[in-house]
Amino acid sequence: MSRLPRLAIAGLPHLILQRGAASQPVFRDDQDRLDFLARLSESSATHRVAVHAYVLLDDEIQLVATPSDSESLSRMMQALGRTYVANFNRRHQRSGTLWQGRFRATVFEPERHLVSAMRLVETRPLTAGVLDVTDYPWSSAGHHVGRQNSSLVTDHAVFWSLGNTPFDREARYRELLAQPLPAREAKELEAAVSKGWALGSAGFVRDLMQTTPRRLQPLPRGRPKGTRRSSAPESPAG
Repeated sequence: MSRLPRLAIAGLPHLILQRGAASQPVFRDDQDRLDFLARLSESSATHRVAVHAYVLLDDEIQLVATPSDSESLSRMMQALGRTYVANFNRRHQRSGTLWQGRFRATVFEPERHLVSAMRLVETRPLTAGVLDVTDYPWSSAGHHVGRQNSSLVTDHAVFWSLGNTPFDREARYRELLAQPLPAREAKELEAAVSKGWALGSAGFVRDLMQTTPRRLQPLPRGRPKGTRRSSAPESPAG
């Protein structure tokens, strides 16, 4: 079966995942992380991708971002791959690939999933033993709770709807980060980014179908409705 083209829709948020090849570290020290964030900031501006949330772990990155056109997301990630990997290899005297194949991405309905996607990304350090994700220096969590101001981050309108003032938004989001993301929502987002399917209401998916020829959801399992297995012809009477 041929691989579907990556789904990228202008003006809508995407959840993006990129892992190291064979789970190898893609960041070995803080200088690597600073270098990556500087290149992400430059590349996102150049290719007009608004980054709403991010996290850097030793062996993966995750982003929530909105591309300005259907090509800008791929161009941003390709630029990062070229420049960051080249510098990483020079610094650590190595050669070869760093990433585990293509990055994965899913587009989602912002009103339903934007805040959940941010929470999924910004609580990832919990899996590495971090106790307070708002203290983790290599994610956008601190920005969203008012502990730091990141010029890399562009807050989405749905995040702004959490409160009428910055203090209200930060307080409300701090409460949300302190609560586990419901398992059903986490599984939906993780499955969508793994498979590359659009995530949202039936109406959201139906509207997207008008903008792209690419299939947006998996085909239903089983035999199509209205078809029947043909029976074998009866043997003539002997």
